[in-house]
Amino acid sequence: MGQTIKNLKTGATITKPDPVDEEVLFKGGVMITETDTAGVITYANRKFREMTGYSKEELIGSPHNINRHPDMPKAAFAQLWETIKRGEMWEGYVKNMRKDGKYYWVIVWIKPKLDDEGNIVGYIAGRKVPDREMLKKVQEEYRQMNEQEG
Repeated sequence: MGQTIKNLKTGATITKPDPVDEEVLFKGGVMITETDTAGVITYANRKFREMTGYSKEELIGSPHNINRHPDMPKAAFAQLWETIKRGEMWEGYVKNMRKDGKYYWVIVWIKPKLDDEGNIVGYIAGRKVPDREMLKKVQEEYRQMNEQEG
């Protein structure tokens, strides 16, 4: 089995599955999550829970990498964090892994949540259906990035 994730709210541990090479198409709808500044999930809407297969209790308090697919290059997430910590919106293609090990692709946008003084207090993320032609290019870029990393 895969990596173990600890839920900071419940103390429960969740073992991520081994990847299954089967895609589940995201056909649309609104998948929204919110996190604190450390990337711990504070909100996950029903569509996100349905797509990932995780319950609300499993998600709230868990790090958002609970659904990170091992095929995602580390450099892609480094760029994401650099961007949102500057207070800017980030958008990109992400391959995620469900609780059953199957994967799905989405275009994710992430923007900072600000308090009244303009301080970043968390992040909100939404997901869109990926363009399948563009996805082919992104997959090749990510493959090359993974080769450089590994």
